[in-house]
Amino acid sequence: MGGNIVSDLHPGRWWHRLADGRIQCDLCPRDCKLRDGQRGACFVRQRLGDAMVLTTYGRSSGFCIDPIEKKPLNHFHPGSSTLSFGTAGCNLACKFCQNWDISKSQDMDRLMDAAAPEAIAEAAADHGCRSVAFTYNDPVIFAEYAMDVADACHARGLKTVAVTAGYLHERARREFFACMDAANVDLKAFSEDFYFKLTGAHLQPVLDTLTYLRHETDCWLELTTLLIPGMNDSVAELGAMCRWIATELGRDVPLHLTAFHPDYKLDTLPPTPAATLRQARRIALDAGLLHVYTGNVHDPDGGTTYCPGCGHGVIARDWHRILRYELDDTGHCPHCGSAIAGHFEPIQTPFGRHRIPIRLHTASRP
Repeated sequence: MGGNIVSDLHPGRWWHRLADGRIQCDLCPRDCKLRDGQRGACFVRQRLGDAMVLTTYGRSSGFCIDPIEKKPLNHFHPGSSTLSFGTAGCNLACKFCQNWDISKSQDMDRLMDAAAPEAIAEAAADHGCRSVAFTYNDPVIFAEYAMDVADACHARGLKTVAVTAGYLHERARREFFACMDAANVDLKAFSEDFYFKLTGAHLQPVLDTLTYLRHETDCWLELTTLLIPGMNDSVAELGAMCRWIATELGRDVPLHLTAFHPDYKLDTLPPTPAATLRQARRIALDAGLLHVYTGNVHDPDGGTTYCPGCGHGVIARDWHRILRYELDDTGHCPHCGSAIAGHFEPIQTPFGRHRIPIRLHTASRP
């Protein structure tokens, strides 16, 4: 790799030259093939001269302090806070995107907050956060920036979280997730037809990411599926998906089933009924999954973590707020001694369900 790179843009890591003069981005299965000046489907990876650059390095659409449960992660330091941020663009084309104003944005002027990786880690530590979460849009497309931030976080003893659709090639997958301590991966459906028609992507690369994370890394994994009425919520599809999760990933991988609200290009569909979520949760439990949660609806039962050994509710939640926490310091049930899968530590005062927007006043663009 080589070539001239504009000094205020960051070199891209995954690409190669083609015989016809174009260069191909090797980050994700879209395999965008670019001539000089062209951008990939994600919009933020661009060919300039003879190289690929990332155009959003060091720029964010905003910073917020969130409960870790909002990512959602219920088994990764529950009750802690995480500094959340994203950039712009996305490598999928989901017609139901709930953050479309950020992920579909091609307006770089929306990225108002500039921050070097060390400034983000410093802000997270100063605000008492346990982790930094790459979210709002998919961090895969700003992987070089996220990985540098992760290095700065780890130097301060902070954890890192990727909220992602998991759509990336093997080499990028390996290098990116080596920097992540936890991931919530959107398994958007269990149908190639759904993925192709509603996201512009394919199912198998996502399944490959999930099996890689579960069996070849120490990255903590939780899944989220947004249930869209009439699109991916059939009993047959949900049953097949949950059986696959139980068999290929393991029964103790947490699954979050969340409610759709009309938005973006599917704004004429109805919101997901609470009854659909409860039925889907029952399907998942019947398939053998041990930790199944509902989201975007008020459902105390669907927010509670139950011990797989004795059935006691050991973490009770109301939305993203922890009402009761009974695990011991090592994540074991006090009633029967069973271990709960995840990463747990003593909680003094849970962060709560609020979110706090912040500005990194001391940050400077790299």
